Formats: sequence, structure tokens, C-alpha cells
Amino acid sequence: MADQPNTDGREANEAEPLGDFTALGGKKAVEKTGEESRKRAGPDGGDAKEVGDTFKNAGKR
Repeated sequence: MADQPNTDGREANEAEPLGDFTALGGKKAVEKTGEESRKRAGPDGGDAKEVGDTFKNAGKR
């Protein structure tokens, strides 16, 4: 990736410059967490599809 300076807004939010990745656990750990979070409806667990279907079908009862 080409050298991209951090914008003023990103610096104000203490964000990393684009392209940098220094998260704890590395990229694989972050990707694993992201994949797992897509399966859960929230921090307490539960099936995200089941919750979504509940709202989609709410008017059909």
C-alpha cells in the first residue's frame, strides 16, 4: 500500500494510519473475532439469524 499520511481527524481520534495493523493478537486473531461476532446477535450470545428472523416475521403473526 502506498504511503498514506494520517489525516487530522484520524490523529485526533488516535487512529492508526491507513495500512498499519498493530492490534493485539495480530491480524488472524482480529479476523477470527470478526467472524465469530457475525454469528452472535450480541455480547450475550444467541443466534443472529434467529433474532433477525424474529423481527422480519413480526408483522406476519
